[in-house]
Amino acid sequence: MKRYLFLATFGTLVCWAAWALVLFNIDPFVSGFIGLSSFYITLFLALLGTFSLLGFVFRRTFLRDRIAYHHIGVSVRQGLFFSLVVVGGLLLRGTGLYTWWNLAFLVAGFTVLEFFFLSHESA
Repeated sequence: MKRYLFLATFGTLVCWAAWALVLFNIDPFVSGFIGLSSFYITLFLALLGTFSLLGFVFRRTFLRDRIAYHHIGVSVRQGLFFSLVVVGGLLLRGTGLYTWWNLAFLVAGFTVLEFFFLSHESA
């Protein structure tokens, strides 16, 4: 467990550093698709690590009814969904398609998907 937390924290910090490098050193108007995709991919990976670790710490602190290893899968899945919502919202904004109902559909889709996973997990 300690190794997982160390590696996840280290990987998340590396992803945040990579995102900062992309943010401050790459001009999106010059680099085109490569620069924009680097921005979104590094931000997604940094958010995935951050949300997963925060979810794990929250579950480990407040939900002590299960073994710690059981919390990892749920935390990573929900971190993935949160990261996809944030980056998806930014992509919608970047393409000019951002409206409140588009974001609501995105959130609703991931909410339904999470309920699907939770219902199969409890069965």
